[in-house]
Amino acid sequence: MIYSMTGFASLERQVANGVLVVELRSVNHRYLELHMKLDEHLRSFEPLVREMISAKLGRGKVECRMSLMQRGSADKALAVDEKVLAQLSVVANQIQKRFPDSQALTVSEILHWPGVVQNPDTDTAALAEEIKNSLNQILEDMTASRAREGSKMKALILERLDEAEKMVATVKPLLPLQIKVYQERLTAKLQEALKSVDEDRVRQELVLFAQRIDVDEELTRLTAHVSEVKRILDADQAAGKRLDFLMQELNREANTLGSKSVSTEVSQVSMGLKVLIEQMREQIQNIE
Repeated sequence: MIYSMTGFASLERQVANGVLVVELRSVNHRYLELHMKLDEHLRSFEPLVREMISAKLGRGKVECRMSLMQRGSADKALAVDEKVLAQLSVVANQIQKRFPDSQALTVSEILHWPGVVQNPDTDTAALAEEIKNSLNQILEDMTASRAREGSKMKALILERLDEAEKMVATVKPLLPLQIKVYQERLTAKLQEALKSVDEDRVRQELVLFAQRIDVDEELTRLTAHVSEVKRILDADQAAGKRLDFLMQELNREANTLGSKSVSTEVSQVSMGLKVLIEQMREQIQNIE
């Protein structure tokens, strides 16, 4: 299965404490790079979130946003963590002694300080389970989205590979014709210059010419690389890095084919192959 590195998924889930909102975005990247943006109520769960995302996604620049919109209720009493409040008071006094002109903390700032106000009904274990379930669902949605885009990319690459195979197939029949044309030109030049034809010299020149334009090895490698790309596209594993390497090898053979060309037809095939390879490479840059 081919997966794109680009994807998006989000969900909102009702939990005991309120509404859990999770959002995942990913774009192409050389490795897996995670950016976590969790609100203060969920920061303790970051190791869990990182572990689950890393187990599911192999490559890509991934941004995870997660927040908990807590419900308020008139029959719930707010609890203050006296220990955190005392520590905050000590630190605030120390800072004001060092900087007498600084403003004191307001009540609003104290209430919004992480850990000062506690929800006595918070069940950490239950919230952790809700986060796991939510992440499993959103990762499945993300994977499905990446798989759909990956299937489209695979179809485009296979289409380009078929075109490349047709181009490669047109080159080999051209070689005998090129040698025949060269032989006729060489014979005409010798007749004009020497008023006769030196058959041995013609044969030697033809052997050298045939060696110089021999692209059988390049055509064989091009065919082999195309077959390998198709095999990797059908394999059930990460393919992006290997496909990118094969695009480099295909481009190398296409360049060599062009450098050995002595005809417009072969040169056009070389240029056409390089265009197809670049089109495939653009798609492959986004494959996991």
